[in-house]
Amino acid sequence: MVTSTQATKEYAERSGLRQTKSVRHSAAAVFGRYGEGIAALASGLLIAVAWSLDGVSHGAAVALYCLAFAVGGFAKAKEGLQTLVYERDLDVNLLMIVAAIGAAGIGYWTEGAVLIFIFSLSGALETYTMDRSRRDISSLMKLKPETAVVIRGGAEATVGVGELEAGDAVIVRPGERIPADGIVREGASAVNQASITGESIPADKEAGDEVYAGTLNGQGALVVEVTRPGEATLFSRIVRLVQEAESEKPVSQLFMERFERIYARAIILLCALLIALPPLLLNWSWEQSLYKAMVFLVVASPCALVASIMPAVLSAISSSARKGLLFKGGAHLENLARTKVVAFDKTGTLTAGRPVVTDLIALRDGDENELLQTAASLESLSEHPLAKAIVEAAKERGLELTRPTGFQAEAGWGLKAELLGETWKIGKPAYLDERFATEPLLEHIRRLEREGKTIAVLQHSLGAAGIIALRDEIRPEAKTAIAALKRQGVKIAMLTGDRQATAEAIAKEAGIDLVFADLLPEDKTAKIKELKESYGNVAMVGDGVNDAPALATATVGIAMGAGGSDAALETANVVLLQNDLRKLSGAIALGRRTLTVVKQNMTFALAVIALLLAANFFQELALPLGVVGHEGSTILVILNGLRLLRFKGEAN
Repeated sequence: MVTSTQATKEYAERSGLRQTKSVRHSAAAVFGRYGEGIAALASGLLIAVAWSLDGVSHGAAVALYCLAFAVGGFAKAKEGLQTLVYERDLDVNLLMIVAAIGAAGIGYWTEGAVLIFIFSLSGALETYTMDRSRRDISSLMKLKPETAVVIRGGAEATVGVGELEAGDAVIVRPGERIPADGIVREGASAVNQASITGESIPADKEAGDEVYAGTLNGQGALVVEVTRPGEATLFSRIVRLVQEAESEKPVSQLFMERFERIYARAIILLCALLIALPPLLLNWSWEQSLYKAMVFLVVASPCALVASIMPAVLSAISSSARKGLLFKGGAHLENLARTKVVAFDKTGTLTAGRPVVTDLIALRDGDENELLQTAASLESLSEHPLAKAIVEAAKERGLELTRPTGFQAEAGWGLKAELLGETWKIGKPAYLDERFATEPLLEHIRRLEREGKTIAVLQHSLGAAGIIALRDEIRPEAKTAIAALKRQGVKIAMLTGDRQATAEAIAKEAGIDLVFADLLPEDKTAKIKELKESYGNVAMVGDGVNDAPALATATVGIAMGAGGSDAALETANVVLLQNDLRKLSGAIALGRRTLTVVKQNMTFALAVIALLLAANFFQELALPLGVVGHEGSTILVILNGLRLLRFKGEAN
């Protein structure tokens, strides 16, 4: 029998063991994240202690300097040696380790150790920048719930999120995260969608509204029908896109990496010549020649050049991701910065993607409400999108509908039905009886068609009763977005399969420069090619399957993320999570700012290298100054790139 004292002791031991494991795990996590920075700071501390002991015990100081070399330089030395052994190539890491060891070899222990310290510190800063994206992914992954409560066979069951299937009904209680994309079938609540859209204000959701995996339910309980389970959810696609963006390098970075390899070989060769030739040709001492060579190796190494690009680009990608705009790689950020034309699909991109009633013109006795009530009653049995828009408009006005009888639909034209014992027709103007086509009626129709609207004429046995005009209206933010892009010097084009009159009306209202209508998907692709030939970099914005070929052809393809087709999302290079077109001008501004920062960094890095090289050859440059100048410039370019994490961009 176990006594209470024994049980208490055993519990304490188990708790202590768990706490010890927890502490160890936490320590490992901290070191994994900040290991480079910790090593750099430890190396700096060792250098400070060694320097203070140098006057007392040179041997002890040298031992501490050696330890500082090992602590601060191990990771970089390992990386450089792996490149040398496995790729049979040289890189900047090996150059700096050789320079530090060379400095120590000629008696400059402090300078060599300081070189290692600053080099490891700049490496830690660069790693910190790159880890920002990885931490964003980790924080996203934590938002994804692991289980869901599903209703199957009339009973509730808890299952893994990976087991959900399309059509399942899941219960989401207050305060829980939604496990999969779906449609609300029961209940109402406010859902915090910040993880998807970046907007902190919760969105009200009720029956019929779409919700996304990873978003946080508010105070109400919801029953959600799953539409996209597992890896097909918008949330999972976002995580995948950020991961892709992290691994794909811009063209400038790929060029820099190739340049670094060639440059490193050239520096090693020149360093060897600088050691060997001056004693033979210029009567330098071997010590003087070796010192100059070590200074040359330090100041000529391209650390700052190598760090000029990726910290800036990754900072920009991380900044844009937090604002609901995902780049699949740094190359697309660079290309967007150089964009000359932005081409928009119309339906679902510039417009809301669904028709709404815009005009009601009563031609006989009665008012607009009576006209709309009659038309909506006739259309209440139709599945046509225009019919649904008319019925929706009547419901918004609180009009009571009457069920028609004798319903007859004539595909492509309209319908005929009886309402309260009278026969009515509604449909295209061409469906109207010719004897009722009066000049005032035709003038109304011509005016509305010039405005790009679709016309439905309501006809009674005695004549035309009225006209209902509908149009897929421009998104509220589209005009603002286009105006902002034009201020940036970008031309705006619209590609649509809609008819010319409708396209021109939308273009005029939105302020679009170039209009191409009546286009099939292959025609859109051809137009993108023409625009690229005429203007250069072209960005294409679309949301549908039919936009995928044009998105792939454009220099930068941009997909509408919320509700966009899978084909568009997979093909595009950039995704607008909130479907907010105003983000485009900010993205271009961010891209341009990134290019500016990269140019600043590269110019500064080259200028510092040139200045230090000149000082080394034309006058005596002390190794400590060379170390501080070279590594200091590396830290400065990294910090300059980090500023993009706080980029605000053009105000919306």
